[in-house]
Amino acid sequence: MLKTILRQVGKYKWAALLTPVWTTAEVIMGVLIPYVTASIIDKGINAGDIGNVYRYGALMIVLACLSLLFGILSARFGAYSSTGLAANLREAMYRNIQRFSFSDIDKFSTAGLVTRMTTDVSNIQNAFQMLLRTSFRAPLNMVSALFMCFFINGKLSLVFLVAMVVLSTFLAVLITRVARLFKEIFKRYDDLNGVVQENVSAIRVVKAFVREHHEMGKFDRAALSLFTLNVKAESLMALNHPVMNLVVNACIIALSWWGAHFIVGGTLTTGQLTSLFSYITTILGALMMLSMIIVQLTQSAASGARIAEVINEEPDMAEPEDPVLAVPDGSIDFDHVYFSYKKGGDYALENIDLHIRAGETVGIIGGTGSGKSSLGNLIARLYDVSEGVVRVGGIDVRKYGMQVLRSEVAMVLQKSTLFSGTILDNLRWGKEDATLEECREACRQACADEFVEEFPDGYDTLIDQGGTNVSGGQRQRLCIARALLKHPKVLVLDDSTSAVDTATDARIRQAFMQRIPGTTKIIISQRILSIKDADRIIVMDDGRVNGFDSHENLLNTNEIYRDIYEMQTSGGEGDFDAGQMKE
Repeated sequence: MLKTILRQVGKYKWAALLTPVWTTAEVIMGVLIPYVTASIIDKGINAGDIGNVYRYGALMIVLACLSLLFGILSARFGAYSSTGLAANLREAMYRNIQRFSFSDIDKFSTAGLVTRMTTDVSNIQNAFQMLLRTSFRAPLNMVSALFMCFFINGKLSLVFLVAMVVLSTFLAVLITRVARLFKEIFKRYDDLNGVVQENVSAIRVVKAFVREHHEMGKFDRAALSLFTLNVKAESLMALNHPVMNLVVNACIIALSWWGAHFIVGGTLTTGQLTSLFSYITTILGALMMLSMIIVQLTQSAASGARIAEVINEEPDMAEPEDPVLAVPDGSIDFDHVYFSYKKGGDYALENIDLHIRAGETVGIIGGTGSGKSSLGNLIARLYDVSEGVVRVGGIDVRKYGMQVLRSEVAMVLQKSTLFSGTILDNLRWGKEDATLEECREACRQACADEFVEEFPDGYDTLIDQGGTNVSGGQRQRLCIARALLKHPKVLVLDDSTSAVDTATDARIRQAFMQRIPGTTKIIISQRILSIKDADRIIVMDDGRVNGFDSHENLLNTNEIYRDIYEMQTSGGEGDFDAGQMKE
């Protein structure tokens, strides 16, 4: 984990190396000031020599100014390197996330990835800056101050050693308990972010069903759990200050008592005792800083491990060593395919053996959970098969470069997603250098031109984040147009016209037949009307192929398909699940 994090320092390593150098110089200047103070008292004030007061006073000013300068340089370089590390960590995670397959995203969860890129990275940034500055300053301050104490009076300095042992024991017990709490706290952050993300993304549904109070209850429970753990951790950490104050006051009393005896005995001067008081504050302050460092590092260790997980995660699907760089045609073959979303889990697809010709239009129908979408996802290699082989153009999809395969296999997913920007910007996701005329032609094929051209700004109309300022049907048609711009050999529509009226759906299918006859079209739908004109139709049932034939033949030979047809044509549009209920 540590190597992974430190590797991301990159070009900021020189700033990171210079930070402790300036910190060391700052500490040295600071430690010398109390010793010069003692000289002012003993050699200037008590000796009645005003010249020594001026000389040592001038030296103190110089030391203070140098300490300030070195402190500024240390802070500047520390901030620069820690902020740079945070930027590099986020970039490294984001870059690797772009390589993730759907299964990798499922493993970490979207909310978990957001927490790692925000809260966890901020923890590492703060810990790294503290490591560069405070972790050098505190030990140097403590060692230097101890050295000066023993240099002034060895016997009296034993008071400091006793205080250090007491505080170190206390801190060891404290940190052990706090570390366990922080590991649990970060899990609760993921839960809280998950609740917020789900609520915000589905806020319209929440309001439509008047479920604000229910969602507030979920949020309150997640927030309360996080609050309770944070209170426990902070309450333990808060014990630092009172215990520290107790030890400091005890040391001051001991120093005052024994110091007075040494002064009376002539083995210690007033100035030296004054400097010892300064050094005890320095030593115990350094101990407190060390305790904060240890707590921060303990907290950040959990964050670092979570960040390293994302950076080091090898995506489930890797690019082949010698990738095939061209897809010959749009034929699709499933050769005894088995597929599970989790290793060792139940199969979502079992023994799928299908052969689809290039340019063929194939419909897929089935109930919720029957494996329709899973079948489509395997064609574009959004997931890898557990057993068997999926071929596109006669070649195993795992042998293609992913960019090559996904350029030729265009998918319009169930959730129609648009991005903030203009309609033209969204369409050009399909082809970055597409001309305006190419975009118009794609919209004509998807029957999207009719509403786009009605907007005052046409193709320059701004789309809000998530496409909330257009209807569901309009979003679907724009997503289809975006996919068509790729001029794919295979087009997979995963229930992508569910929000479109039947007349428009028919026009889209008619446009496909006329304008892209050579493209293999896979239409996944719950509606018979959307697929009945397909060359062949796959009937899915519980992860298996129950039938694969033309509409007319399935009506005569497949009971499930016939029940769906009768349900949807006799009682208005129903769905597969309703058809199943009839059985």
